[in-house]
Amino acid sequence: MIDDETRYRAVHSRDARFDGVFFTAVRTTGIYCRPSCPAVTPKRVNCTFYPTAAAAQGAGFRACRRCRPDSVPGSPEWNHRADLVGRAMRLIGDGIVDREGVAGLADRLGYSSRQLQRQLTAELGAGPLALARAQRAQTARLLLQTTELPVTEVAFAAGFASVRQFNDTVREVYDRTPSGLRGERVPRAAAPAAAGTLSLRLAYRGALDSEHLIDFLALRAVPGVEEVVPGNRPGVRTYRRTLALPYGHGVAEVDGLGPGDEPQRGWLDCRLTLADLRDLTTAVHRLRALFDLDADPDAVDARLGAHPALAAQVAARPGLRSPGHVDPHELAVRAVLGQQITVTAARTLAGRLAAKYGAALPAPSGGLRLLFPSSAALAAADPEDLAMPGARRRALLGLCAALAEGAVRLDGGVDREAAAADLLALPGIGPWTVGYLRMRGLGDPDVFLPSDIGVRDGLRRLGLPGDAKSAAEAANGWAPWRSYAVHRLWTAAGTPVPTPAPAPEETA
Repeated sequence: MIDDETRYRAVHSRDARFDGVFFTAVRTTGIYCRPSCPAVTPKRVNCTFYPTAAAAQGAGFRACRRCRPDSVPGSPEWNHRADLVGRAMRLIGDGIVDREGVAGLADRLGYSSRQLQRQLTAELGAGPLALARAQRAQTARLLLQTTELPVTEVAFAAGFASVRQFNDTVREVYDRTPSGLRGERVPRAAAPAAAGTLSLRLAYRGALDSEHLIDFLALRAVPGVEEVVPGNRPGVRTYRRTLALPYGHGVAEVDGLGPGDEPQRGWLDCRLTLADLRDLTTAVHRLRALFDLDADPDAVDARLGAHPALAAQVAARPGLRSPGHVDPHELAVRAVLGQQITVTAARTLAGRLAAKYGAALPAPSGGLRLLFPSSAALAAADPEDLAMPGARRRALLGLCAALAEGAVRLDGGVDREAAAADLLALPGIGPWTVGYLRMRGLGDPDVFLPSDIGVRDGLRRLGLPGDAKSAAEAANGWAPWRSYAVHRLWTAAGTPVPTPAPAPEETA
């Protein structure tokens, strides 16, 4: 927790590390800004601080046109908080309120709508509708300033129920009409986008080790579903994949940083091709989770870099992230496929299943032609198509059936401890698989894998004991960022390949 005096010092020094953590509203101007806004620093007496943009908007402030506070990274709190507010924010970010309403959000969280409204308002200064409304406004601005869509289509693509509601919200938040907002486009250099493709920037704070991210994803890229290709600038690599989204499919491209780019540049270039533009908010949210863009790398690196064994690596490679995933169900399947085999073999097996049971895109996009199979499709798969030992085959089919039926939930709003218990109750699912799923599928930043061979090899290379008990003890000092320590150890081992040590519950 930080107090208002600390917040004001961050504003006075234009500290970008706090962008998205809080917002500064200035009473004399009626606007709210991000902490790093380049405008003249307001007097302390005129400043009020809000935890969310929605709270500032609800208090009657409009967004600054200069610093665009609605485009900042999300607060890192929503990554690691496991309480109601953290779970709710993850679901709101995924667009649940737009698709299912507040009642649907409350039902997923196991609370009444009234309880949810009360808790979010008490802590964030805004309820679920206001938070979703702020998100819709940001999506509307993005569409107005990056596409030629008619204003009416923008309104419904952004999630508004009516054009009137859309017009009123845009005027209130930006003090502009939609057409006026469209006229304020800011020309910028970006990779060329094909017709029907949205070009946008994914903001992040602090340093970003994009080489680690691209290497990690390239090693696991499922043929037909994912690929890493040369980018549009020399030395840049682009990660591409298909997306199964609530209203349709999509194809996403995210460029890594190039040789001349600063790790603290602040954004990654992204292009999205969507069958239905209503999926824009969800697609962006899931890509941000995949690349861990809402993390606070300064806090992570400060904790891990204080350990003598990791200090040199942290100094050499700042901003190393813990990659998430765009679909926890897909990740669950791939985690079971990878039990006790190499990552290359698991990728090949996943590619075969995708070719057999995945839905084909209407038209191929480069090397992308498939959506990864749904849990329901794999639950009904012919066992003969699963080229793996019988125990693992039964584990995979049981997991897919549980996911398809809803007996096991894996989404941003699930209680992580409850999800872990449900997974462990399934045959053939053990601690390593559950830990890997929590780390990547549920975005838990504090997971350690003491039985993982790569983790233990990394510890030994850093001069630490490599047995599971010693590994777990060593990791205690890295909390609450042990997931990042796992990636540091995989890197120290010379390979980012996770390999679980044999365990009865995962091989039986």
